[in-house]
This record gives sequence, structure tokens and C-alpha cells, in this order.
Amino acid sequence: MVTMEEVLEKQQLNFAPGQIVKGVVVEVRSKEVMVDIGYKSEGVINANEFDNIQEISPGEEVEVFIERLEDRNGMVVLSKEKAEFKQNWEKILSICNEGGTVNGRVKSVVKGGLIVNIGVEAFLPASQIDVIPPKNLNVFVGNTYQFKVVKINQERQNIVLSRRELIEQERIEKRGRLLEEMMPGDIRKGTVKNITDFGAFIDLNGIDGLLHITDMSWGRIGHPSEMLTVGQEIDVVILDINRDKERVSLGLKQKLANPWDSIDEKYPVGQKVSGKVVNLVPYGAFVELEPGVEGLVHVTELSWTKRIAKPSDVLKVEQEIEAVVLGINRDEQKISLGIRQLDANPWDEAETRYPIGSKIKGKVRNLTSYGAFIELEEGLDGMVHVSDISWTRKINHPSEVLKKGEEVEAIVLEIDKENQRIALGVKQLTPDPWEQIDQLYKVGDLVEGQVTKLASFGAFVGLKHDIDGLVHISQVSEERVDKIKNVLNVGQDVSARVIKIDKSERRIGLSIKAANYSPEQLQAEQEVLDSLKPGEDLVALQHAFDAVDEAVRSSGSSDDEDSDEDKGKKS
Repeated sequence: MVTMEEVLEKQQLNFAPGQIVKGVVVEVRSKEVMVDIGYKSEGVINANEFDNIQEISPGEEVEVFIERLEDRNGMVVLSKEKAEFKQNWEKILSICNEGGTVNGRVKSVVKGGLIVNIGVEAFLPASQIDVIPPKNLNVFVGNTYQFKVVKINQERQNIVLSRRELIEQERIEKRGRLLEEMMPGDIRKGTVKNITDFGAFIDLNGIDGLLHITDMSWGRIGHPSEMLTVGQEIDVVILDINRDKERVSLGLKQKLANPWDSIDEKYPVGQKVSGKVVNLVPYGAFVELEPGVEGLVHVTELSWTKRIAKPSDVLKVEQEIEAVVLGINRDEQKISLGIRQLDANPWDEAETRYPIGSKIKGKVRNLTSYGAFIELEEGLDGMVHVSDISWTRKINHPSEVLKKGEEVEAIVLEIDKENQRIALGVKQLTPDPWEQIDQLYKVGDLVEGQVTKLASFGAFVGLKHDIDGLVHISQVSEERVDKIKNVLNVGQDVSARVIKIDKSERRIGLSIKAANYSPEQLQAEQEVLDSLKPGEDLVALQHAFDAVDEAVRSSGSSDDEDSDEDKGKKS
């Protein structure tokens, strides 16, 4: 009679490592599943080998692979995955040979990629996961996808998969369909895939299109990132399709009406408008009147009277301002604006407020080598040319007579409204003494004066009526004078005789040595002077004056303090 122990021993002899047997789930634990295969002890399977352990329940029948009949705890070590691998291997080989596709569940992350359960464990390289290799592989764990089997090693029993090839193939098919379906003018939904300095690439669910920065908005955009972010979903307009090169041009602003189409009606010339300063450049300020519409205020249109070097001196970006529309060029999408036109042009009233011949009073605002600028009112200046400061004196620089900040009177001589210039004169406040020089001075008169300037050829003597006379070095003393500074000093009072009057040249010749001459001696001296020629020992008075002029110009040019005012032409 056969005993129970013999029956069990006989059954156990039928179990061996490497076998696939059927078992029944007897207990489901958090990390393992207990299975009875009819052996003397129960077997254990790691919970990770089940797609969803929550769906496993006691009494369920499973096929398992016997790895070891007994571990150190006396338990049978089983594997559900290895059973499936062994069973599916022939099926996998058939699929691989045909380049087929399989469904699989991502099991875990390993170095360089993912482990995928397709009935057997297969390797999915990171570069083959998607068209763009993902940064975080963990997001794929637990998900089921379709894969293409790209490589198999039968000896090692391992398989390499690709999900990317299937995605690319799907995109190629989609791209072909989209290129056939798309028409310019269509509105399509897309996702911002990449942003560059010149635009953004939009994924149209199968084909990428370029949205150029100039087609994003009718307004000014510094960079595409001001409007778009990667991953953002937007509706775009198909502008152009190149089916041969598979290129699509997209637009965003085209979904809205072009504001320049009705610009003439909305912003007629002469209308006052409001806007925001969006950009400052050396030649002007760009003002946004509405999204997509900007006008330019040229630097010359900022003020009627102030000389503004650059717009940033008076305006700031983001500043809200008012302006007047000066002109519109719809074809070039340009609007000319002016700020100074908000106020009356003071030059329109200049002739009325400052009639020629009228006397004005103002402060000296600036001195240049060629004249003085007098402030008539805020922002409105007149200029006194250096030649209009004195009737009689040779003025080399206005600073000899005028000081900055000094209040002076002057006569309006001329108004040039077109060039915005007013010419003033100080000497015109009094009559020209040379008009009556015959009544003031005659040859032979004994005069008193003060030495005002010394030169190598003589000395200037200041007389009454603000007139200077010249004493040539030959007319200082009966004795020969080598250097004028040895006998005369600036500020010294002297007596002299008028020996020559040149009315046309507005010059008077004096002689100190002739102060005590008799009429006969004066006549003789006059004849000597009149007979002198250039190159003789004594220089003629005319040439002496010419030499003075040249010396004064040479010495004065080094002392000039030119400003940025209009250079030395008399207004």
C-alpha cells in the first residue's frame, strides 16, 4: 500500500528549477505574492512582477517559472515575468524578424534608458524614447506604449526597442496629410515649440511652422518672448506653404485687422493725439498711439525755441505725452508727430512783439567769439554781432564789453523768421560819432586821452566820444624810440595833436611830440606823413592801422571761447 509521504515525494520529484508550472495565489502582500504550486512549501513572487498588484486576488491561477525550490527560509522562489519571457520568446522572435511593433509597459529606469516589459524585458535607450530626448525618465515608468523592435540578440536573449521611430513615422504621415490639407488663410491650433531671437517655431501637430517676429504683432516687439512662452497653445494663420521644402510660414497679427488700413481717418493731419514713448533714438522719439501704430517725433519738433541735443534730455521711455499729427505715409507705415505744435510758435509773433528799430532789454545768456546772445524771453534769443557793439572801438571779443548775466539794452536790427534769428545792435542805441566827426575833431586840435593799448608800432589813445586814436611810434618823441613800452604805459594820460583824420576808414592819427608844435610845424609834419610810402623808415598811418587790425585778430583768436551756437556769421 502506497503511503501519503510516498505520494508527496513522488510529486515533488516532478518539480525542478527552470520549469513553468501553474500555481494558485494564496496571499497578496505589499511586496510579494504567495503562490501554491503543489510543492511542499509555498512559493513567493516579487510584487514588482505584476502590472497592478491591486488587481491580484487569492484563488487566482497564474503560470510561474521555478527559479529555486528552496531559499534560506525554505520557500520556493518563483518568477511570473520569467515564465512570460520563456513563453513569449518565440513570439517575440517572429515579430522582430518582421520589424513589427509590440505593446509594452515601462517597468523601471536604468542607466541610459528604460526597461520595458513586452512579455520579456527589453531595453529602450533614452535617445529612442521620443523625438526630443526627455530630461526626466521617471515620468514614463508605469505607462504602456507601443514600440518597434529594432534589435535582438538571441544568445543573450535581450531586445532593443524604439518608440521614437514610431513617433517619427506618425509625424511623417501627419505632415504629409497636413501639407495636402493646409491652405493659406487657414487658422490652425499649435503649440510653441521653440523661441529664437527672430521668431518662434510652432508645432502644428505633425509639422513645424515658423512664426516670424514681424508677424506676431502690428506693434513693436523687442523679442518673441515678450508675447510667447514654450508650451503655450495658440491659434495661428497659415501665410505661406512650400510643399517641396515642407516649410510653413505662420502669422499671429493677421488674425486682427491692420490698423494702418484706416489710419488716415483715425489720425487726420492736425489732430491732437495721446500716446506712450516706447523708444528714444538720437534723432527722435517713437510714440505708440495704439498697438501696432507708432509715430515719430523728430528732435526738431520738440520745441520752437530750445535747442534740444537729444530727445532723452526732455522725454523718458514709458512717458505718456500729447502730440500733433504732422503727416502720414500709409504705404511706409509712418506717422510724423510734433510736440512743439501744441503751443503757439513764438516766431510767428516775433515781428509784432519785437519790431525792427525797437529797443529791447535782456540778459546776456552766452558769449561767443563772434557775438553775444541776449535772452528776450524764455527760449527766444537775439544776437548782437561783435561788429554791432561799438561804433568806434575795435572789439575783438564781446567779453571786452559785455558780461554773461548782465542786463543790457539793444536795438532790433533784423528778424529772420524762417531761420529763427533776431539780429540786435548795441551801438545803434547812440548816434554814430563818425557821422559828425568833422564837428568833433579837426586836424591840429590838441586833445587829452588815456593810453588803452600798446603795440610794437605805436599806442592807442582813448579820446572822448568813445573814439580811439593811434599814435605811431614815430610820433611819440623827437628822439628815436626803439620800444613803445619804454616811454608809454597803459592807463597813462597824454596830450596829443590830431594830425590825420581818415573818415572813410574811421581812423584818427595822433602825435604826442606835436603837442607843442606851431601851426607851421604841424603843416610840415602833415606833409611828411602824407608823403610816406611802405618800406621807408616810417610806416604810413594807413599801414599802421592795418598792422594793428592784423595783430589784434591774431592775438584775439587764441582767446576766443566758441560755444555750440551757430558759428560766426552775423545774423
